Amino acid sequence: MTLEQPPIWLILIAFILALGPLVFIHELGHYLVARWLGVGAETFSIGFGREITGWTDKSGTRWKVGWLPFGGYVKFIGDEDASSSSGDASKLSPEDQARSFHLRPVWQRFLIVLAGPVANFVLAVAIVSCFIGANGVASTPNVVVGTVPGSAAEASGLKAGDRIVAIAGRSTASFEEIAQLTSLYPDQDVRIDLVRNGLPASINVHLRVEVEQDRFGQEYRVGRLGIPRPPPRYERVPILQIVPAAIESTAFLTRSMVQGLWQIITGRRPVSEIGGPLKMAQMAGQQASLGWTDFVILIAILSINLGFINLLPVPILDGGHLLFYAIEGIRRRPVSPQAQDWAFRGGLALILALVVFTTVNDLGSFGLWERLERLIG
Repeated sequence: MTLEQPPIWLILIAFILALGPLVFIHELGHYLVARWLGVGAETFSIGFGREITGWTDKSGTRWKVGWLPFGGYVKFIGDEDASSSSGDASKLSPEDQARSFHLRPVWQRFLIVLAGPVANFVLAVAIVSCFIGANGVASTPNVVVGTVPGSAAEASGLKAGDRIVAIAGRSTASFEEIAQLTSLYPDQDVRIDLVRNGLPASINVHLRVEVEQDRFGQEYRVGRLGIPRPPPRYERVPILQIVPAAIESTAFLTRSMVQGLWQIITGRRPVSEIGGPLKMAQMAGQQASLGWTDFVILIAILSINLGFINLLPVPILDGGHLLFYAIEGIRRRPVSPQAQDWAFRGGLALILALVVFTTVNDLGSFGLWERLERLIG
């Protein structure tokens, strides 16, 4: 049964409730490590643009909420603007120079910038830990119980009793991991490592394509092997193993994101699968309409996304800053201001182009272009 799309008001509220905490945690990571290293902060902002509300703490930091809720920033002492570009240090007082971000050793600046994405991964691990502690870990066996007639599994010669231990070089300790990995390779050849009659073996399989619909009628292309799911099983996890299990799950999701992005870059997946702010808002509203459990799981996934994207070596993102600091550490001198300026301009242009592109993609996924075509036709 296809569920109705949530109302616009729920989508907007859910989007703000999802994005706000993620941005706050991200910027709080920067802020806390900076304060630990003695760097002062002038502004801690959730959102951009005109201030809606705010207050100033005892250390002089202005905490505020901007009217445009797409992101946030921490403006440290010595920053020229919200993008953390370097200002003129000679204009700072001796006290401010001692607390300036840009006058700190490169390793300290590196740690401060890295702390933002790391905070998002920590949030995801914390959420997953809570769910594992409450529900246990899905551990459905990775053993083939049969094959679907006409499926890729049947064509490849998989047999009941085979234990699938790896797909495309990645280990599969459970049926859930088999399903997640095969979904990444629609209409592609993959190598499957297995154990048959106690002996290791490997086969090449061309996965089938299946178009799935979620509960809201949205379609997705996924890869399918064609083996029935064994009876599901959940196992309680000892308390000392909950966090390691959550870290492993978070790492698995992150690797899947990297693989998905690489497939889009290499043309094995269509660029239409890239979603933007509108799609993210729609997903937030959909999961919120299903209940708090689904919504909080989405927040964990979005937190991983935010941490991963910010680590990409694109100027203006955290990853771009980290790249410049790594170059500075190797060369023993910073990249020239002119080179940084051009790089950040290029990075900003790339981000804006990506926002426009993903917004067009989102509108297309909502069926807007088809409706306009019917009207014009």
